[in-house]
Amino acid sequence: MDQRSQIREFLTSRRARITPQQAGLPSHGTRRVPGLRRSEVAQLAGMSVEYYSRLERGDLSGVSDQVLDSLARALRLGDDDRTHLEDLARAAGPAPRRRRRPAPTAVRPSVRRLLDSIVDAPALVMNARGDVLATNALGRALYAPMIEAARGEVPNHARFIFLDPRSRHFWGDWERAADETVALLQAQAGRDPFDKNLTDLIGEVSTRSEDFRTRWARHDVRQHHQGAKPFLHPLIGTLDLTYESLDLSADGLTLIAYGTEPGSDAEDKLRLLAGWTATNAPAGDTSERR
Repeated sequence: MDQRSQIREFLTSRRARITPQQAGLPSHGTRRVPGLRRSEVAQLAGMSVEYYSRLERGDLSGVSDQVLDSLARALRLGDDDRTHLEDLARAAGPAPRRRRRPAPTAVRPSVRRLLDSIVDAPALVMNARGDVLATNALGRALYAPMIEAARGEVPNHARFIFLDPRSRHFWGDWERAADETVALLQAQAGRDPFDKNLTDLIGEVSTRSEDFRTRWARHDVRQHHQGAKPFLHPLIGTLDLTYESLDLSADGLTLIAYGTEPGSDAEDKLRLLAGWTATNAPAGDTSERR
């Protein structure tokens, strides 16, 4: 991943999303490209066209917080986009770039114990590349199609979603799952563009999936928060779950726990899955299948 290209394509894509009317600017004549012109972004951000052009060419080195604030306002960046812009600027900083610690590929025993203590909800731990490193018993049952598709390797969201046709029969909303997965990888690429394993993953999936390439070109970014996800589970059918994410900051990992609305059909189905798990599925985590 070329860092200057990342910056250039991100700023260009955000500029293309804003019309002059949305920005409160007059629009004259036919435009060759969608969105704002560079001169209009510069005007809105209170900077010279030359300076903004330098930024859009991929040079964010030495950019101040005030400039980032102005740029974020001009481009109407949301919280996730603003964080991504800051990550890109930090990675482009003039100070010697220290390589980040590689994304973890295992979890500590205390995290495993925490995971296993969650008995009534599916839960898993994943790293920033989307590798599922550990699950509790119910999480293993929920993610069984992805785990089985990995064939003993560490399950990865991007590989499963874009390279395995079975994923379309697992995610209740495949399009949304695909969008979110790529957006998470984009965010991580901004945080650590020098992660070779991440670069290799993106290269592998890009080479083999047009769906991935199309989404990657949008430069959408997303952080882990909370929300809802529908699943199409082979044992219990459609399952609408909510989820909460907890950052394990000491490890660079994320713990995700799923739940249901009280009294819902999903609550009954999750109980069925839990009963099946208690009877048929051994406790453990995905790392034991490597």
